[in-house]
Amino acid sequence: RRSLRPWQRHAGRADDSRSRVEWVFGLGVRQAGFMTDTVALVPAAGRGVRLGPGAPKALRELRGESLLSHAVRRLAAAPSIGHVVIAAPPGSEADVRALLDGTAGAELTVVAGGAERQHSVASALEAAPEAYDIVLVHDAARALAPADLAERVAAAVRAGHDAVIPVLPVVDTVKQVDADGRVVATVDRTSLRLVQTPQGFHRAVLWEAHRRAGESATDDAGLVERLGLPVHTVPGSEQALKVTRPHDLAVAELLLDEADVLEQPGLLEEPGLLGERMERSS
Repeated sequence: RRSLRPWQRHAGRADDSRSRVEWVFGLGVRQAGFMTDTVALVPAAGRGVRLGPGAPKALRELRGESLLSHAVRRLAAAPSIGHVVIAAPPGSEADVRALLDGTAGAELTVVAGGAERQHSVASALEAAPEAYDIVLVHDAARALAPADLAERVAAAVRAGHDAVIPVLPVVDTVKQVDADGRVVATVDRTSLRLVQTPQGFHRAVLWEAHRRAGESATDDAGLVERLGLPVHTVPGSEQALKVTRPHDLAVAELLLDEADVLEQPGLLEEPGLLGERMERSS
């Protein structure tokens, strides 16, 4: 199904004068035989304080390209995704539009993000074309998440799950400590998982989760959990590491140095392979 054009989406709407600045651009050619039924939302308005001083985190560069550019290009390469909505740092919408202009594979919309991630996701969801039934929410900080990960999540939603998250097993020993730093217990890690993005939802479920959201949650799946709905998991990807600190940028650069992540999305999927490569590089 095709997304609505801007003049179709806003025709007759009373809120055309809203303060949010929005652009739609970059219509790409979709691959024949795939169902283009998914819109991806990218909250990218965070400051990234832990990454150190400089531009907002999503606009920090990784090998000459912003984290946001890396993330959006990989999302747009997923055959199921027909539209990507980016919630940019307020006031930088024009710069983000120029940064992403020419991205092939999906239509792109840029809106102003909010003070909190939750607000940015809600703004992006409101701007998403209604033609799409499946919604993915993806952090720009997970810039190297491959297109096949987005496809895996979208496929699980398409199969009937209301909410889907990609996860990785916990490989480190986990300790529970008290306020004084003393170990209280060793946690059984067999049932623990590290959660990544993109996370996928049926549109109505995500809309209701945000409508009823009270206190903020660390991810959108947490809001869905509050509705009492089950959240399904699919295997995550080592490539989808989150860039939060300068060290994470160095690891991401290693990934780009060691392999063409976009062209060979499965190269680093085998658990432990990243660590072996890092050891050989040290």
